[in-house]
Amino acid sequence: MGDSRFGHQWCFLLFLVCLLLLKAEGGSIPITIVETAKAKGAVCLDGSPPAYHMVEGSGSGINNWLVHMEGGGWCGDIESCLERKDTYKGSSSKMEKIMGFSGLLGEKQASNPDFYNWNRIKIKYCDGSSFTGDVETVDPKNQLYFRGDRIWQAVIDDLLAKGMKNAQNAILSGCSAGGLAAILHCDRFKSLLPATAKVGCVSDAGYFIHGKDVAGGFEIENFFGRIVGLHGSVKSLPPSCTSKMKPEMCFFPQYVAQSMETPLFVLNPAYDFWQLKNIMAPSAVDPKGTWKSCKFDITKCSADQLKTVQDYRTQFLNALSSGAGSKPANGYFIDSCYAHCQSGATATWFDSKSPQVNKTKIGTAVGDWFFNRAKIEKIDCPYPCNPTCVKVDSDS
Repeated sequence: MGDSRFGHQWCFLLFLVCLLLLKAEGGSIPITIVETAKAKGAVCLDGSPPAYHMVEGSGSGINNWLVHMEGGGWCGDIESCLERKDTYKGSSSKMEKIMGFSGLLGEKQASNPDFYNWNRIKIKYCDGSSFTGDVETVDPKNQLYFRGDRIWQAVIDDLLAKGMKNAQNAILSGCSAGGLAAILHCDRFKSLLPATAKVGCVSDAGYFIHGKDVAGGFEIENFFGRIVGLHGSVKSLPPSCTSKMKPEMCFFPQYVAQSMETPLFVLNPAYDFWQLKNIMAPSAVDPKGTWKSCKFDITKCSADQLKTVQDYRTQFLNALSSGAGSKPANGYFIDSCYAHCQSGATATWFDSKSPQVNKTKIGTAVGDWFFNRAKIEKIDCPYPCNPTCVKVDSDS
């Protein structure tokens, strides 16, 4: 059987190596549970307190803050919220205790030159409403708490107390449902920071459009309406939008962005595959599964289907033009990749093989926009023209 002492020593050495690797990759960032949030009723779907991971800034980045909101879809009915309740998407007790950062949150200057030494935070997502819910009553039958907006405020309050109140530069960002949250909370975020601070918001794969589906309707509007209704989101949606439109319409960035005051950067594929699956061809309007192969793999689309996909790209670009694209201070990077969320991984953020539009990488584009080094309005040519594309499916 061999010498057991050697086995124990080997295991211990392996353990030390693993710890060093975790540290080298930023993989040892502990979770912070905001216990004080419970007194404010700011809790996850199951009633547990909210949480985030944080790396403190250093050197020139000590007063700069990058607050990133995790994504992970939504729940628009009791059944789907109950499915999330006992997972990391609905309870801080189920979340990973340590994690690593990469991409725009990465710690290496070579792969994240503009933000590597900032205070970097990832807010965990456990409410299912893009941090917009605020319902006081809790149904005793399902014990679900719809408090996403309170979660956001409680975490931001905690960060302000830890030094963000003295921020010189700050970015609110997010991916997917978190990318939508970055838009919905953008102006409010700026209002909580010093008037002298330079503030911007970055939405990665969060520019969900009010797009027409393959049946000629707008099923996504119905879906967003259910979320807004269930979570009581109307109170936390931007009043500059809700004063003019139905609340569920203010879940669409193209309408919110028209009246936003804080500079916004939109990072999104024109062929975002979450949108192709759920806005262009949702299952509700495709009961026979005619679109199943195409929407899960764009290379399997027929010629007629690909034409519809290209028409959806046109819808997306029109929604961008009338929304975020209408403000001179905003920027955008719209590639032709079949992807969803591209800022969270070094491979797509700032790597030698990262996606490029007009020879510009995503990490470069965001940094150039924020620091006013260049005007960034990058729109890629239609699929399948870009050989640098990398397929990414992430909700981080």
